[in-house]
Amino acid sequence: MNDPLVLGAIVAMATILVLFSGISVANGLLVVAAVFLVIFDGLRSLELMPEILFGKLDSFALLSIPMFIIMGASIASTRAGADLYEALERWLTRVPGGLVISNLGACALFAAMSGSSPATCAAIGKMGIPEMRKRGYPDGVAAGSIAAGGTLGILIPPSITMIVYGIATETSIGRLFLAGVIPGVLLVGLFMAWSLFDTWRNGSAEVLATKQYSWRQRFEIMPRVLPFLLIIIGVLYAMYGGIATPSETAAVGALLCVSVACVIYKLWSPKALWVVLRDSTRESVMILFIIGAAGVFSYMLSSLFITQSIAEWIVTLGVNKWALMIAINLFLLVAGFFLPPVAVILMAAPILLPVVISAGFDPYWFAVVLTINMEIGLISPPVGLNLYVINGIAPDIPLKTILKGSIPFVGCMVVAIIILCLVPDLATWLPTALMGEVF
Repeated sequence: MNDPLVLGAIVAMATILVLFSGISVANGLLVVAAVFLVIFDGLRSLELMPEILFGKLDSFALLSIPMFIIMGASIASTRAGADLYEALERWLTRVPGGLVISNLGACALFAAMSGSSPATCAAIGKMGIPEMRKRGYPDGVAAGSIAAGGTLGILIPPSITMIVYGIATETSIGRLFLAGVIPGVLLVGLFMAWSLFDTWRNGSAEVLATKQYSWRQRFEIMPRVLPFLLIIIGVLYAMYGGIATPSETAAVGALLCVSVACVIYKLWSPKALWVVLRDSTRESVMILFIIGAAGVFSYMLSSLFITQSIAEWIVTLGVNKWALMIAINLFLLVAGFFLPPVAVILMAAPILLPVVISAGFDPYWFAVVLTINMEIGLISPPVGLNLYVINGIAPDIPLKTILKGSIPFVGCMVVAIIILCLVPDLATWLPTALMGEVF
């Protein structure tokens, strides 16, 4: 077959069919890569697969992934989420609809420590959803706000998704983290604004009013929150103060989080520590296996000249760069409906980035836009991982209600993407201001 574009379409269809069969993402990518390499390069090409797979994993930067996962797992195994939620509730008690703002704020802070969307949903949702329902908030607002707030875990640094993007595209992880800060705050603001409007529209004065706390009650909970704020500040200072690389910073953060979990929350039990390490290892191996398999898949695409041909074809179309970006966003949106964020990034980013750069877009800005698209996938069926996490926390809330409550937050994310397109400096200013221009 002489036309790489036709071959690329066949590879895409075969990949979709294999992944839809229920096989794991990593194994599916390896199967597709192996079949096409054997067909076009012969059996000898299989000898290269182990070398490529392990070569892709031979990167010091990858150490940051298990370290950040340990950070999230150790924090998620404690009452940190409940403490963050309770502290914000007490301080925001006089704000109309303060309870829903407290939940979203707690999601943002917890996301900054864990970098995991499901962990954020579970930790904050276990406290927030029952409390909101008890006070009369609509089920859609209660479930949808937590499901959407949980997605912040892959945007607000430290983000495992950003680390994977940096590795896949060979861009600076430190800059990627900074690029997600202001858009993350923007997204939190949009979520809060919609939640308050929806609560006011469907609720009543009694719902918007929260119970009162004394100043003593507000200050007494602060010591439980300060260690986690110090962890966030410490990790960011270590990374951007020139003290450590992102991988080294991840190790420092993991040590701090485990120490706080042990000292403050008495997580001394060997069984509890084993659960943290077991879950962290399982998730780390899954992500690293996908990274290795995606390396083999990318090699197959490159060796058959599919990647290069697609990039050249898109460039020769001569379409308006914003029409091109809309098409890319639609592709990412659909891909996010069916595949986890890590898989989409590893498969699509190496192909799309040269096209994006040739069209005049900033690669760090694009990383933020891509990540928000992946956030939409986390609260959209059929994958919609956060929807099922919320359903597990509150099984008496129908999945249909959770989905209906999440849809407006998808709209907020689309608005955020539009704002970023109109004002790209929201993503690029902070990395440039703190780390200088990219040369």
